Amino acid sequence: MYLFKMIADDAEKMHLDFLRLSKTNKLVLIAYFSCFAAIFQSAGGFFPGFGYFISPLATAPLLLCTVLSLPFGVLSYMLTMLLLLIIQPSELLVFPFTTGLLGLGIGISFYFYKKRLSIIIGGATVLTLGIMTLLYLIKFPVLGPAVSSTFSISTGGAIFLFSCIYSWLWVELSVACFKRLKSVTIS
Repeated sequence: MYLFKMIADDAEKMHLDFLRLSKTNKLVLIAYFSCFAAIFQSAGGFFPGFGYFISPLATAPLLLCTVLSLPFGVLSYMLTMLLLLIIQPSELLVFPFTTGLLGLGIGISFYFYKKRLSIIIGGATVLTLGIMTLLYLIKFPVLGPAVSSTFSISTGGAIFLFSCIYSWLWVELSVACFKRLKSVTIS
């Protein structure tokens, strides 16, 4: 079945290529990815309307960083939050619990799991926990005023279902990108 297939080892090949780089090249590459993530995330604040379609792309650089190296993925996550504090502080509450956490979660899932379903569930679980933390613990209306700030099973299930679909889209997009990037060597 499609969901139980092993995903190609393109992510692992990229990780091994990344390990051969010098420490300076690694840090510069991670800094670039963090800058792109911060720019994508803050696009909603700079370009209201159109920018909200660009904002979800902040997941991609963080996902790629985490696939390349887990410690550098966490470093990129922290650096992106620091950049958002300077560039667009209003996005600082949303990024660590949604798009950033999803990129980190899927990247870590690529590192530990090889089957598509496991990676999707790993990313969806992390995103669900992030959204629920914002919604129910911090009481930030991340889903708008239509969703109540009191916990309900149906809302939690709907959030998890949305997270599964969204995570699945990012996994498929990243697998396609990994296949395109496997021929590119970083030097």
